[in-house]
Amino acid sequence: MSELKTFETLECYKLARVLRNEISKFCKTLPKDETYRLKDQIVRSSRSVSANIAEGYGRHHHQENLQFCRMARGSLSETLDHLIVAVDDEYLSDSEYRKLRVNLEETWKVLNGYIAYLKKCSVSGVSQPTNNDH
Repeated sequence: MSELKTFETLECYKLARVLRNEISKFCKTLPKDETYRLKDQIVRSSRSVSANIAEGYGRHHHQENLQFCRMARGSLSETLDHLIVAVDDEYLSDSEYRKLRVNLEETWKVLNGYIAYLKKCSVSGVSQPTNNDH
């Protein structure tokens, strides 16, 4: 029996997952009064990155996948802004911020590469593989 092809093999998804997990660890250090402010917002935006990559992949159409990947990129920008707020409010040290920022930027670069690949495939008429393709 062959294994199902999923978004889990995408490098941009793998990096987004690492970033999401690192953000989740950081959020556990936030004070209780930030639970429904910064914590909720940064958790949602970081989860949105990997969720949009996954949903776009599942659409099996380059144009739809592109749209979801662009939304993932927007969520990366939002996550970066929340990290900057965390630094400004002194919940995150400069060194912790730099580490998370490196993870975020690497995710961004790889996601941009995937977006460029999808655009190229869309223009050249290459069909996107489905879960039934092996």
